[in-house]
Amino acid sequence: MARLVILGAGVAGHTAASFARKWLGSEHEVVVVTPNSQWNWIPSNIWVGVGGMTKEDVVFSLAPVYEKVGIDYRQALALSIHPEGNANHKKPFVTVKYTGQGKEGQQEEIEYDYLINATGPKLNFDATPGLGDGNGHVGEHTVSVCTADHAVHANLELRALIEEMKKGKEAKILIGTGHGMCTCQGAAFEYIFNVEHALKEEGVRDKATITYISNEYELGDFGVGGMHIKAGGYVTSGKVFAESLYTERSVKWITRAHVNKVEKGKVHYEKLDGSMHEEEFDFAMLIPPFAGAGMKAYDKDDNDMTDKLFNPAGFMFVDADYESGARGFENWSPNDWPKTCQNPDYPNIFAAGIAFAPPHFISKPMSSPNGTPINPTPPRTGMPSAMMGKAVANSICDMIQGISDKPTHTASMAEMGAACVASAGKGLFNGTAVAMTMYPIIPDYDKYEYGRDLNGTFGMIGLSGHWVKHLLHHAFIWKAKLKPGWTLIPE
Repeated sequence: MARLVILGAGVAGHTAASFARKWLGSEHEVVVVTPNSQWNWIPSNIWVGVGGMTKEDVVFSLAPVYEKVGIDYRQALALSIHPEGNANHKKPFVTVKYTGQGKEGQQEEIEYDYLINATGPKLNFDATPGLGDGNGHVGEHTVSVCTADHAVHANLELRALIEEMKKGKEAKILIGTGHGMCTCQGAAFEYIFNVEHALKEEGVRDKATITYISNEYELGDFGVGGMHIKAGGYVTSGKVFAESLYTERSVKWITRAHVNKVEKGKVHYEKLDGSMHEEEFDFAMLIPPFAGAGMKAYDKDDNDMTDKLFNPAGFMFVDADYESGARGFENWSPNDWPKTCQNPDYPNIFAAGIAFAPPHFISKPMSSPNGTPINPTPPRTGMPSAMMGKAVANSICDMIQGISDKPTHTASMAEMGAACVASAGKGLFNGTAVAMTMYPIIPDYDKYEYGRDLNGTFGMIGLSGHWVKHLLHHAFIWKAKLKPGWTLIPE
């Protein structure tokens, strides 16, 4: 009997666990370690953040789902990995600390034959003074939609402001990224337009100045170097597409910005040209930068070897070309990116989704004259995370079952496409969403004139896109609950 331990139950981890349990059968163990008791469909948090959905609409309890299919669920936080075992364990193991199941605070050492690191991101609010509370949580001056609870709070604050606006208050709303190295511009993009839509619905849009602030070089970059789409026989840049939408909705924007301090009602930020600025607000939602989960690693003699498994930000090394970063932007290649997501030193360890260390940026790296990096870090969420989780699970199952002694499946972001439906306002008859596809995710300028295949890259906005996003919400919740036919719903 082999034991597969999966750290994390987000999109990548939950996908990997679900397929591994299905493919391995009862003769092998699948163990999931996650500090969370609930699964959250994060893309719909933006709707919770404007009151379009409740928390209960976007979360469900993990324990009964895992019990139903025979997954060993441990509600615990992974603290360290011991890939060589030690004096007390001949096999490799992970050390975890329970956060639930009546064992809060207790530590346990769980041996494994194969390990998937799918821990996702640490929300690094404290990277920006005032954005965090000093203890790793969102601070008192801004709100967040990164978790369901954050989104509930964001809606409460927004509703309070709307009530003041109904009484005549003129409001300044600021939404975007809270640091020069943020990843998740997409959530800020969706949230700002849902807030704008909510203000229209409440009849107070004319009393608000709405501003988007971002570390992107230009609108539409999203950390993937932007994109081009073909529409009406013409090739249009994502920049033009995005700027048209912001202009149409009367949303201002500030790009090339690193928020370096947050105070009550005010952010301080540095521009790429080195200039310093301030922006006042009555309501602000700023996405924090991401870091790795912060696990340690130890060798067989219990010596710290964290830097062998993880980069300084806490993301795990896999089969990427990590020397490529030093070769410079002009010399980067899609081949730099990982294919199997297998750790090069320990072949029974894999990392999927946000947990793996990217070899370098996708967008061109830039710094201000003051030496401050201001550019998006690579996104690895959503559809790519799910595809990686499934591929890694498939490879491990083949290795456990003796089909192969090496990974059999790949999920390179340089060889996969991604589809995204970004909400721009929720409503059955007046909602809109931007439907986009991109192929490949990592641009390949040797193969394609614009870096991507224009036959597989497009974008459009409309009511039908909103209906698709709403349908996908229910489809992916159904899939995540492992209900009948869940495998028929694509990643």
